[in-house]
Amino acid sequence: MAETIVIIGAGQAGIQAVESLRKEGFTGPITMVGDEAYAPYQRPPLSKAYLLGAFERARLFLKADNYYAEAGCELILNTSAKAIHRAERVVELHDGRKLPYDKLLLATGARVRKLKCPGADLPGVHYLKTIADVDGLQAVFQAGKRIAIVGGGYIGLEVAAVGAKRGLDVTVFEAMDRLMARAVSPVLSDFYAHEHEKAGVKLKLNTGVEAFEGNGKVERVIAGGKSYDADIVLVGIGVVPCDELAVGCGLASTDGIVVDQNARTGDPHIWSAGDCTRHVGREGHEIRLECVQNAIDQAKHAALSMADKHKTYSEVPWFWSDQYDLKLQIAGLARPTDTLVLRGDPAARKFAVFHLRDGAVAAVEAVNAAPEYMIGKKLVAEGKKITAETLADTSIPMKQMA
Repeated sequence: MAETIVIIGAGQAGIQAVESLRKEGFTGPITMVGDEAYAPYQRPPLSKAYLLGAFERARLFLKADNYYAEAGCELILNTSAKAIHRAERVVELHDGRKLPYDKLLLATGARVRKLKCPGADLPGVHYLKTIADVDGLQAVFQAGKRIAIVGGGYIGLEVAAVGAKRGLDVTVFEAMDRLMARAVSPVLSDFYAHEHEKAGVKLKLNTGVEAFEGNGKVERVIAGGKSYDADIVLVGIGVVPCDELAVGCGLASTDGIVVDQNARTGDPHIWSAGDCTRHVGREGHEIRLECVQNAIDQAKHAALSMADKHKTYSEVPWFWSDQYDLKLQIAGLARPTDTLVLRGDPAARKFAVFHLRDGAVAAVEAVNAAPEYMIGKKLVAEGKKITAETLADTSIPMKQMA
């Protein structure tokens, strides 16, 4: 009798697992459970083109409606898993259904980190993670409105860029001393700060938000001891892994469900993939990655392992962000002790920053510089040693460095 696979989570990792399982020849029944009303869709466009109104909702979906029936995948939406009973190998859903499994994939993703301060629950305080979140924001996202954005990371700055384009009065509050401090080098932080200010965005760095005030809805932000008027607030202060199901059934989780290099948990019948996981990265350190690349690649490896075709997961992580007409592409994981090499001129709005570690290319950050990103990603994968002088020399084409 064919094995049954249940996937909890209908996002990028979940749908990739279905596709990969079928590609690897798995023929048993697959059931996917999602807590939203929608089949798996792309999240990256939400804070960019979809919020701008330049991307139709239909284009968000990762597969056509008929894909699931054709792939033999039962899609259960608008409900979530309540508990995993490992001894019986059964997933219990909130709607009362019980799903038996031979193999289980937890692709539960992450949820927004909520701001805990006075007034945080006032109407008008928004978060951005789902289609419904963006639809709710769209209703009030109008020219002339004052939007206060809490958090100068990818989400906050992407919304700031869209807001500036759409004629909103935008102020960004960032508790740290530079933008995207956890994600990019100081050169990039300074460059993006300049671009946002040029577009009319007001930046309040080193400024933590203490409270929101208003009569029935948000009207003011209290930050750094001062009061700022606001019609809308968007909070983008990161995400936390959805690991409650795993923890509830006794699986290990340390800021992410702990998995091995085949995406398997401590239970031989349970795997996990995507934003909810913590795994040993290619450099030997435990990491939790929040990116489409990890969701896709880790789900592929989980599917391989479920199909008994084990392959060690050690892909190069990559990330991107679209702000204005600037495409930021990053490959590899930087460290504060890396030697930084600038290639190109930030003033030309086309440049890259390479990170050298022990002489080898460990990461690359590229702005409107596709060759630097593409070749840089290859150099990171190979751990290639190149001198700083060579990398900085724009008279040497990138393809020569490969």
